[in-house]
Amino acid sequence: MRTGLYPGTFDPVTLGHIDIIRRACALVDKLVIGVAINRDKGPLFSLEERVEMIEFTCKELSAQTGTEIVVHPFENLLIDCAQDVGAQSIIRGLRAVADFEYEYQMVGMNRVLNDSIETVFLMADAQHQAIASKLVKEIARLGGDVSHFVTPEVNNALKERLA
Repeated sequence: MRTGLYPGTFDPVTLGHIDIIRRACALVDKLVIGVAINRDKGPLFSLEERVEMIEFTCKELSAQTGTEIVVHPFENLLIDCAQDVGAQSIIRGLRAVADFEYEYQMVGMNRVLNDSIETVFLMADAQHQAIASKLVKEIARLGGDVSHFVTPEVNNALKERLA
């Protein structure tokens, strides 16, 4: 069974994330969505809320693709999380050149820690390349319409949280 790990904070999960998840499903039999517990980032949504949003969003996608999708919170090193869930690959989404520079460094470090786990880069679809959770939250905080960037459920959750 080919298992991939797609890590992130997903605060909140966006259509860009969902695009990467959908395409990653074509590469693996099981996709673990690793929800990072990053206390330094001060997430808008709790870990439980982020996990719930992803599970809800991915339920139909799993049925459509036939790929088992599991949500797994983690607070350890990414490479250790990949080992813990039995992943042979780490899936990373890229939006721009700046993403690549950071990811390139991370891959180098991870290869030193465990060279048996490959990193696979997927470019975000052109219509999703500008979407970033940080920007979505900022637009929502300032009363802007984020419905083009997130699912209706996430949009409602943002409105409720920021009301």
